[in-house]
Amino acid sequence: MTATTGPVRPTPLRFPLPIGGVAGTSFKHEHLGAILEAGRQRGFFEVHAENYMGAGGPPHRALEAIRRYHPLSLHGVCMSIGGPQPLDKAHLARFRGLVARYQPALVSEHLAWSTHATSFFNDLLPLPYTAATLRHVCDHIDQMQEAIRRPILLENPSTYLAFAESTISETDFIRSVAERTGCSLLLDVNNVFVSATNHGFSALDYLADFPLSRVGEIHLAGHDAQSDDDGEPLLIDSHDGPVADAVWKLYEIVIERCGPVPTLIEWDSKIPDWPVLQAEAAAAQAILDRCGITVPAEDRHAA
Repeated sequence: MTATTGPVRPTPLRFPLPIGGVAGTSFKHEHLGAILEAGRQRGFFEVHAENYMGAGGPPHRALEAIRRYHPLSLHGVCMSIGGPQPLDKAHLARFRGLVARYQPALVSEHLAWSTHATSFFNDLLPLPYTAATLRHVCDHIDQMQEAIRRPILLENPSTYLAFAESTISETDFIRSVAERTGCSLLLDVNNVFVSATNHGFSALDYLADFPLSRVGEIHLAGHDAQSDDDGEPLLIDSHDGPVADAVWKLYEIVIERCGPVPTLIEWDSKIPDWPVLQAEAAAAQAILDRCGITVPAEDRHAA
């Protein structure tokens, strides 16, 4: 018979929520040397969870070095929260292990799906916004939050098509998910602009109806401007360049309405030199600071 002990207490967060109205960047291994050389500064780093699901090796050594001085945001891209089938238990267990290992200040996932039966699609695919979809999205978020024992932030998608069977607007769908599950929201402003352009609706109207009071993080990124077969504008959420002027303007409007929110510059391909990414984060920080944020010097960590 095994003796029982009291409940195991998790290690306290080094950077407890909230992390404040600061700007951060995606962490890319190409920038590790420059980041460590710069030392402790203001901001945070975000990583894709799936890049760190191995047990060890160089990826974890790099992340441990970053985590020593900087708050982390853990961003999942493969949970397939919007899929109709059950969550992958092995994937959820690996995700839970990462949360326990690094205790990130923020944890997020996408309102999307990427699995079907035994197939995995390396994409974040859109959902029909129906009552049935709402039920299983909420069930999946409940499962995820129970597993990691903390709320997540759910990110709005960038989309290139809409489902004729949708009976709920995207903003009402997201609001209902947050109300039913208690999750917070990750507002990707670039995704709003991309979807608004592709579907021909007003980004401003979308933001006016978005539950900004539940937003715990904001994403900004670059996109690729193309044309469809009819010559109409088609934007691709490419994360391979600087934030567009129109997206910066929308971001300023959001910050004026909801106040300073942790803001992440995403740049996932055609990775620039570190100073270029720093400059994008500095531009976001300038907008956050204009909202009156004050951060004690001892709380200013690097990004």
